[in-house]
Amino acid sequence: MKTPWFFFRFLRLARSLLADGQLSEFLLDVARKRERKGRWLAGIQEELRLLQMLCLAWWRGEYRQISQQALLAAVAGLLYFLSPLDVIPDWLLGLGFLDDIAVLAWVVRSWRGELEAFRAWLAAQSPQRQVELERLPAASRPEGR
Repeated sequence: MKTPWFFFRFLRLARSLLADGQLSEFLLDVARKRERKGRWLAGIQEELRLLQMLCLAWWRGEYRQISQQALLAAVAGLLYFLSPLDVIPDWLLGLGFLDDIAVLAWVVRSWRGELEAFRAWLAAQSPQRQVELERLPAASRPEGR
């Protein structure tokens, strides 16, 4: 499946974010937006949760069976979701999340095999372990900065 033209910028940002060790703070920001915008995201909540858990497990070193390209696409998709200024700005109520939904759906479709492998790995973990895996790291900076 062809990469959307506007997604390349987010792939570069994802590479930089991973290289700079900023993934944990970024995932906290994603979680905050996911909580604030929950009712607008009904159709993609599970995909957001899966991508976030994948990134958390990778960051903690607990799941590394993912290709670098798939990890970059997952982080870039979450970056796109977090960005208020994308193809359709988030402040356009009712429309602002359509492009976010489309991008996240594209990431999930494009990397289905690797995401299904992660989902299977996750399902093999105990319920208690799954809760631990979903726990976000502590913030090292105040919210809103």
